[in-house]
Amino acid sequence: MKKDNVNIIIDQWNKEIPNLNTTSMGVIGRLGRVLKYTERSLQKNYSSYNLNAGEFDVLATLKRSGEPYKLKPTELFNMLMITSGAMTNRIDTLEKKDLVRRVNDPLDRRAMFIELTENGHTLISEAIFKHIDLEDNLLSTLNSKEIEMLTGLLSKLLIAYEEDEVKK
Repeated sequence: MKKDNVNIIIDQWNKEIPNLNTTSMGVIGRLGRVLKYTERSLQKNYSSYNLNAGEFDVLATLKRSGEPYKLKPTELFNMLMITSGAMTNRIDTLEKKDLVRRVNDPLDRRAMFIELTENGHTLISEAIFKHIDLEDNLLSTLNSKEIEMLTGLLSKLLIAYEEDEVKK
């Protein structure tokens, strides 16, 4: 069986401290390394659209929210788990690129919405297909049963983390 870089690290720890339980280190280490490779590949795709990951996330969130493809800034930053300051920066950048616009809330003059422009809608409608193709390619080493198992296990972890986060 081939060894990955995490195996090498664990072997080194086992040699140095034989009674050290490295099981969690193996899982977390692999998750971290897979995330880095995944993010690197995804960023190349985002860059081809002159976007970064955060900007793509804003456009994708607006698109998947359905017509009329607009949300309040607080809804956006809560969905994306970022600060309001980071959200403002993303919106400013996307607005300069003519991908989103700020529009006043007709029911509350103090509030506004962020909505996709026609350019933003066109871009994300194309980019999401390439994004999914890339994700499919990133998982192509696994068969459908393995993907289903991995999805279930990761979902179980994520639910536990999200529930723990709510308690804080």
